[in-house]
Amino acid sequence: MEKKVRVRFAPSPTGGLHLGGVRTALFNYLFAKKHNGTFVLRVEDTDQTRFVEGAEQYIVDCLNWCGLRPDESPQQPGAFGPYRQSERKPSYRQYAEQLVASGYAYYAFDTPEELNERRSTQPNFLYGQQTRMQMRNSLTLSQTEISELLASGTPHTIRIKMPADEQVSFNDMIRGVVSFDTNLVDDKVLLKADGMPTYHLAVVVDDKAMEISHAFRGEEWLPSAPIHILLWEYLGWKDSMPQWAHLPLILKPDGNGKLSKRDGDRLGFPVYAMNWTDPKTGDVTKGFKEMGFMPEAFVNLLAMLGWNDGTDKEIFTLEELIASFSIDRISKAGAKFDFEKAKWYNHEWIKTASAERLAPSVKTDLQALGIQVADEAYLFKVIDMVKDRCTLLGDFATQVAYFFAVPAEYDVASVKPKWSAEKGEFFQEFATGLQDGATAMDWETQFKALAENKGFKPGELMLPLRVMLVGGKFGPGVFDIANVLGKTETQRRIALGVEAFS
Repeated sequence: MEKKVRVRFAPSPTGGLHLGGVRTALFNYLFAKKHNGTFVLRVEDTDQTRFVEGAEQYIVDCLNWCGLRPDESPQQPGAFGPYRQSERKPSYRQYAEQLVASGYAYYAFDTPEELNERRSTQPNFLYGQQTRMQMRNSLTLSQTEISELLASGTPHTIRIKMPADEQVSFNDMIRGVVSFDTNLVDDKVLLKADGMPTYHLAVVVDDKAMEISHAFRGEEWLPSAPIHILLWEYLGWKDSMPQWAHLPLILKPDGNGKLSKRDGDRLGFPVYAMNWTDPKTGDVTKGFKEMGFMPEAFVNLLAMLGWNDGTDKEIFTLEELIASFSIDRISKAGAKFDFEKAKWYNHEWIKTASAERLAPSVKTDLQALGIQVADEAYLFKVIDMVKDRCTLLGDFATQVAYFFAVPAEYDVASVKPKWSAEKGEFFQEFATGLQDGATAMDWETQFKALAENKGFKPGELMLPLRVMLVGGKFGPGVFDIANVLGKTETQRRIALGVEAFS
């Protein structure tokens, strides 16, 4: 019988959500939805030293903004809870003890000071096959000593006992067969002195308990794979082990190494999904959302980092991504992040979005400029006029503000050198002749006829008219703008412009 598809996104609540993390969530989500499966959010908060207040809610908010809503999560529990590892603490020790009892793990009583001493005197010190018999653990102590140390509550960890001279192999859904030499892997800690599991133990125990069928994670976890595969075997669960897929890294724009927050800061683009405020320092790290990206565009661009459907198609809705998604189209190689391309996606999504969809964000930005929008139909009309010119949502405010208020200042420098009293008279005459109910084309015809009559080239008069209406050298067709503003407002702005240029 086919195993029901259950996948999990399992972030640590330690800070902002990197776009690589969101892509991992996205690929999990697409795979689950494609196969009528379940998408689980599990919060891996076992490292209490790195836990950050508010980070879990932030992760939930990011997923919601992207439209990747989990079927099961701490906020929406299902039958496999709890969904925070810290609340599953009692289950881990039992399995760690089982591994000790069966000879696959051991108690290690070395203090942090002793380990630091080792590391300082022995470069590249690894606790493993070469060194474990020189350390203070249940492999080197007598049964009496071990019992006494445990009875007195001496702090200790439990470490996996990596076998010598073995090859651990598995089939990765993206990379094919991957093999590891166990001699090169150290005895990782499974249970810490505070009773909390490390990632290695927790991920296996939880994936088993939650009946996870496929595990997607970043390729940086590949070196840990042999430990996890041996744990599935040592705990007697090999037949329940999920299928693995290690996703390619998202690389810096130049392709040299993994994209980090520092690269974003250096190159001036975000790497987090949404703004993240560090609760300790109050520092804000910029996110795609606040930079003016539509969630549809953000999800679309992430999907295309390391995956394509085999055609030239680049614009996908979430529904289309679900329908087209397949693991065999995920690349093994890392994907370079290109911010210009990211903005291209956003521009494409803005162009096809309805005015209703865009209006709330435009309204908010206009309010910040002190402009209150009363007429919604009018707002929709002007949004549709300018959306082809907007790359980020924040571009709308400057592109539509002049439809609601007279320009606060004019780009006088671009008009002044060629301005003359005759041009001033031309504009006054043009304004007087404007008719109510005329179309933009009627006004353009009238403008050109008058220009010819006065001996001007229409081209040299278009720029001053644009600056009078909008304040600068931007915006859609100038007669379309005038027509939307209407006769009275256009006449008022021409009068003010003539005054400013004269």
